[in-house]
Amino acid sequence: MPQRKYKLIDLFAGAGGMTRGFVDSGQFEPVLAIESQPDFAKTYALNFGDHVIVGDITKVVESGLDTKADVVIGGPPCQGFSNLTGNRAHDPRRQLWQYFMDVVESSGCTVFVVENVPNLLRSPEGAGIVRRARKLGFTVTDDSMGVLLASNYGVPQNRRRTIIIGSKLGSVKLPEPTGKRVTVGEAFAGIPLKPTFRELIVGPDHWVTGPELHIGRNPTPVSLKRYRLIPPGGNRFDLQRLAPELTPGCWIRKQSGGTDLFGRLVLDEPARCTIRCEFYKPEKGRYLHPSENRPITHWEAARLQTFPDDFRWFGSKIRIAIQIGNAVPPRFAEAIAQAVYRHLREHDVRPKARHRVARGSKSVV
Repeated sequence: MPQRKYKLIDLFAGAGGMTRGFVDSGQFEPVLAIESQPDFAKTYALNFGDHVIVGDITKVVESGLDTKADVVIGGPPCQGFSNLTGNRAHDPRRQLWQYFMDVVESSGCTVFVVENVPNLLRSPEGAGIVRRARKLGFTVTDDSMGVLLASNYGVPQNRRRTIIIGSKLGSVKLPEPTGKRVTVGEAFAGIPLKPTFRELIVGPDHWVTGPELHIGRNPTPVSLKRYRLIPPGGNRFDLQRLAPELTPGCWIRKQSGGTDLFGRLVLDEPARCTIRCEFYKPEKGRYLHPSENRPITHWEAARLQTFPDDFRWFGSKIRIAIQIGNAVPPRFAEAIAQAVYRHLREHDVRPKARHRVARGSKSVV
């Protein structure tokens, strides 16, 4: 008889990067996900099943959830905390953590995991998560929360994220670095240097996998001249030094900051940047290919996020790019999942035999 797995709920699930990491650990079975964007939820459903609810979490939670689980995971939208959007104090998305904790309470889970940008850890909202968790009987200590660097866990990019883990069994220690350093060159192994597609095949029921996302752009002659001037590891300051006439005036006037803008990746190290939603625009970050004079493709970005090539994606080019950039790298999530699993087994907590389903909600099929 196969061993039962721990039941998992993923909130603000997106494409399911965090779920993928927990599933890859071999110890967890997803039973519910909530995602507000229909195309993102479709990607999730294509990879994990039709237990994903499409809807605003505030309305879903208020309608009543009966799903029980061992572990609840998720990343409440980070835009309200992110430095990229001004860390806005009154952004309503900052308050969605409260609904996350509502599900933590109603699910009867033993462990929860919150993932977010580094700013969450020192924000009033981060303090609110910890305060409410402790009121609900969860232990959250300095050992179970902190800012982790994804490249320390086999992810080929320097992505920094806050992780908060709460448990009713005691403190869960954050995962120790794996010691496995993966470079951009290793991540891109087997991907042709030249993009193999110009457009994405789209349709109401059409999904694609990694190789179909090796989509090239059509840069202008001026853009190509700029690309050629950026050395490995270089950035906009190299462009300004070598060809001020090709450099946008706003960059010349801005003498500090923005060191990733128009940056080129280096083959023999992890990406120095975080892969974000507009990775196909070099002016947004360090997104030039290490050797080719072009931005990285969706396939390459998915590899830097550690998604397997057979992962199924649904949506337009732009919408899939957002899914890739917003995702928790599955390999990073797997390291967290292993830490949670060890904690549960150390306390001899067995997986729950059954779960109840959500009421009054619509799932993706």
